[in-house]
Amino acid sequence: MQETRSASGTPARILVVSTRLTPARRHALANLVAPEGRPEFVDRDMTGSSLSGTGLTAVLFDGPGAVLDVTALPPGVAVVAIGCTVDGAGPAGSEAHGEIAARVARPEDPLTQRLDPEFALMDAFTPLAVTDNAFRPVLTVNYRYVDRPAVVARGRTVVSGLGNTDGALADPRLAVVLRRGLRAGGPPTKSPLGVGVVGYGPYGGMGYLHGTAVTATAGLEFVAACDRDGDRRKAAEHDFAGVRAHATVAELAGDDAVDVAIVALPPVSHAQVAMELLRAGKHVVLEKPLCLAVTDADALIAEARTGGQVLTVHQSRRWDQDFRALRQAVDRGLLGEVFNIETFVGGFEHPCRAWHSEDTVSGGTVYDWGSHHIDWIVQLLGTAPSSVTAVGHKRVWHDITNLDQLRVRMRWDDGREAEFLSSDVAAVRRPKFYVQGTQGTLAGHYRQVSFERVDPALGFVRETTHHAEAPVDLVLARYQSGTGISETRLPLPPLQPFAFHRNLADHLLLGDPLAVEPGSSRDVVAVLEAATQSAAAGGGPVTVIPSPVA
Repeated sequence: MQETRSASGTPARILVVSTRLTPARRHALANLVAPEGRPEFVDRDMTGSSLSGTGLTAVLFDGPGAVLDVTALPPGVAVVAIGCTVDGAGPAGSEAHGEIAARVARPEDPLTQRLDPEFALMDAFTPLAVTDNAFRPVLTVNYRYVDRPAVVARGRTVVSGLGNTDGALADPRLAVVLRRGLRAGGPPTKSPLGVGVVGYGPYGGMGYLHGTAVTATAGLEFVAACDRDGDRRKAAEHDFAGVRAHATVAELAGDDAVDVAIVALPPVSHAQVAMELLRAGKHVVLEKPLCLAVTDADALIAEARTGGQVLTVHQSRRWDQDFRALRQAVDRGLLGEVFNIETFVGGFEHPCRAWHSEDTVSGGTVYDWGSHHIDWIVQLLGTAPSSVTAVGHKRVWHDITNLDQLRVRMRWDDGREAEFLSSDVAAVRRPKFYVQGTQGTLAGHYRQVSFERVDPALGFVRETTHHAEAPVDLVLARYQSGTGISETRLPLPPLQPFAFHRNLADHLLLGDPLAVEPGSSRDVVAVLEAATQSAAAGGGPVTVIPSPVA
C-alpha cells in the first residue's frame, strides 16, 4: 500500500493518543491509521515536543473521559476523537453494546460519499451530545427509536461515538469515515470523472458491464466507448445516451472528456494500449490480467508513477461473496496459520470458441481463470511465491490451442504451498477452495444453479448457469481437543455491487486507498508467466521474478 505523504513530501505523521492502550487496541489503532500515514503513539498529555517536526497532518484521540483542547494544535491539522469530548460535541450517556445500525446522514458529505446508506457493526456505541451547531451529522444511530448522532464533524475535526471496540475499528465502512477524517487536504481532482471504455464488445460484454457500473457510481460519468466494429459503436450509443463513439484508441486517447480509460481488450493488447493511454495522461484500468509479461507490467507501473496516473486492474473476483467470507475467516484466525491453499475451476465440456481459448491472444489457459485464482492465493498468503512448477495436458480438445488442463504448484521460502488446477477434462469437480491451517480446514464445493420455467410454446425449460458464477457453500472444520472435529457453515457477506468502481471513484476523488494496487496484479502476472514457462519446459521449477525495489 502506498504511503501517504505530506505537502513537503515527507511521510505523513499522525499522532495517536489513547487512554485505553492495550496491546490489542494499539494494533487496531495502528491498522486504522496506517493507510493515511505513519502512526506515532504518544503520552496522553501529548507534550509540546510531540507537535514539533515535519509532516504532522493529524491527531487521533481515543478513550473515554478526556476533554480535549484542540486549539494548541498547528493550523490545518486534522483531529479525530473516538469516545472523547471536543468543545461542542462529546459522549453523553452509557455505552450500548451489541449490533449497531449506522446510517449515513448526508450521502453528499465527503466523509460518507459512496458509502452504504446503512450498515451494521458490532460495537459499544456512545450517543453524542452536540452543543455547537457548527458540527454536522455524519452518521446516526437509531437508539431506542430515536435518531442519535454517532459521528459528527466540524471543519477538520471529527468526533465519533463509534469505534469503541477493537473489532469496530476494523469494520471497513467505519474505517473509511475515520480515515477520511484523518486525511490531509481536499479532493485531489474534479468530479465527476469522465470514463471511456476501449473495446466495448458485444451486448452483455465487458463494455456494457463497465458502462452500467460507471453509470451507477456517483462521481463517475460514462462519456466514451471505443470499438473498431461499427455495429458495436452504435450499440454503445444506443445502450448509454450521450456516449461518444470512437473507432481507434488514438481517438479516445485524444478525447479531453476522458479522465479514466478502461481497457477491455484481449490480454495480448493490454501492454501496448495501456502504455499509449498512460502517455496520453489518462488513468488506466485494465481487465485482468494486467498484461502477459512481468517486464511489461514493470514498465507500465513505472510509467504511471512517472506521470502521476492511477494504474489498476479490474480484479472483480476479490469481491465475490465466497472469497470475502474465506478471507474474513483467515483474517480472524479461524484456521490458524494457513500453510496450504488449493483452488480449482473447470469440468468436462468443450471450452469456449472465443479468443479466450486461443493462446496467442489470451496468453494461454493460466491467464484466464488463473488471473483470479492466483490473485486469491496471493491475497490470502500475503506475497507472491518464490517458485512455480506447472504441468499441462493437451489430450482431448484439439481444435483450440489452450491446454486442456494445467496444474500450477507454488512454493514459498518458508514452506507454505498452494495449487491451482484448471481443467476442461475433469468430469468430477474438485472443491473450488481447499484451505489448510494449523487450527482447521476450510472447503467450498461448487454447486450448479438452474432456473426452471414453463414456456407457453416450449413447455418445461431448464437453464443452467456457469458453475463458477454461484458462490460456494463454505464449511470450516476445526479440531477440538477431547471432542474431535466440529464443522461450521460460514455465512456469506452481503453482495457489494460495483465495489471496484466505487473504490476507484473514492481513490481518485477522495484519496481513499486503492483496492487493487498495480503491484499486487504485477505479482500475479509474474506467477502466470512463470507457470507458462514451467509447463512449456516440462514442469521444472521456475523462479518468480520479484518486484523491483521502488
